[in-house]
Amino acid sequence: MPLIPARFGHHLYGVIQSGLTCAVATGTAVAARWNGTESLLDWLGAWIVAWIIILPVVLLAAPLIRATVARLTT
Repeated sequence: MPLIPARFGHHLYGVIQSGLTCAVATGTAVAARWNGTESLLDWLGAWIVAWIIILPVVLLAAPLIRATVARLTT
């Protein structure tokens, strides 16, 4: 029982991919400067800001990247 029509699959992929990528990137950044005072809320705040910024980039860049890959591969 799909909740989202298949024609929006590429958008859903972009949402999931950007969310996961931002989670890993911000988690790494917070862990790299960990001094015992950071909290889950610090990471969550950084993740939300990063995701708001990267989501439109991913959704807009995906078609261009897909076309470039198609041209570069057989």
